Amino acid sequence: MAIRQMLRRSLSGERRSISSVNEVPKGHLAVYVGDSEKKRFVIPVSCLNSPLFQELLSMAEEEFGFQHPMGGLTIPCNEDFFLDVVSRLM
Repeated sequence: MAIRQMLRRSLSGERRSISSVNEVPKGHLAVYVGDSEKKRFVIPVSCLNSPLFQELLSMAEEEFGFQHPMGGLTIPCNEDFFLDVVSRLM
């Protein structure tokens, strides 16, 4: 489950201030994933070049257009599927 821990670093900020939890490192992108409860993941922007990830982006465009409910990029799939896709890209 190393990929899950790497991607969830933005969720484990109990000891961090609110501002540092919301920061995204240079070269990364925050996305929200989940069916009912959305979770925030920080991924490398290099994932955007992958045809597999671009398919997820197409799904997001079909579902939300440019009006994402979380205020950021929301991927309309379940967490396990997203983690599987990203783990193939890293």
